[in-house]
Amino acid sequence: MQLDLNLLAALDALLEEGSVAGAAERMHVTAPAMSRSLGRLRRTTGDQILVRTGRTMTPTPYAIAVREQVHELLQQVHGVLAPSRDLDLATLDRTFTLRWHESLVALAGPALLAAVREQAPGVRLRFLAESSADTPELRRGEVDLEANAGRPTAPDVRTEQVTETQHVIAVRQGHPLTHERTVTAARYAAADHITASRRGSLANALDDALARLGLTRRVVAAAPTEAAAFAFVRRTDLVATVPESTARPAAADLGLALLPLPVELPPAPVHLSWHQRYDTDRAHVWLRGLARTALVSP
Repeated sequence: MQLDLNLLAALDALLEEGSVAGAAERMHVTAPAMSRSLGRLRRTTGDQILVRTGRTMTPTPYAIAVREQVHELLQQVHGVLAPSRDLDLATLDRTFTLRWHESLVALAGPALLAAVREQAPGVRLRFLAESSADTPELRRGEVDLEANAGRPTAPDVRTEQVTETQHVIAVRQGHPLTHERTVTAARYAAADHITASRRGSLANALDDALARLGLTRRVVAAAPTEAAAFAFVRRTDLVATVPESTARPAAADLGLALLPLPVELPPAPVHLSWHQRYDTDRAHVWLRGLARTALVSP
């Protein structure tokens, strides 16, 4: 049987978008052309691929089972067939998917997007929210670049620490701690605290640092993001302990007060991570360079 690689690209787009219209837009073809490709895929595989459920299209069990394999195969084909030539940013037409910690998106995302648009106007950035659990999207090729405090352990994932930042205390203006000449560890621990954790954790390394001083704190809430934690802090006497680099923009926007942390805590690292398949991908190398600059000098 003669294979048509265009069908592989069409199948990947259909499974990613979940509709003929979305896949057509992604592939820059007409909807009738994509419908014909879906028909050929159905005849080739003997499966419906997508079936109508009300006003939406639902992937079949077969489609769900092969989705990751199809995407991986397409990435491999692109890697094999991509011409080896200098990168032409002016004509580069590509979408990069980035899973960054939400505070890093707010901190460095605008600068990164501005640099990308200036140098390569045909490039698009998709920022995804972090999952509440570790996910393998980097290995599957569904995410091009991650930025967060974590360091992936998979041997085929590259990780580079690009910067780090100290922690500070974020409170509302007029909070009792703002009236202290010096915030002691005991006064800090005695306050009511809120954590920012996508997993909903009420404890972290800060509690270990306090325990070494013979102190404990009372954590009354956990927010899924730092932005959500700041909303609580702004309206209550809760205390949030956050990286300084992400707290300063929020402090300016929300009118929060930032105080030195009276507890010794290791600085918060920022790591960039990507799959090794992109090590020599010129466009990816270019994007990583812009990301480093944006994260180091937001």
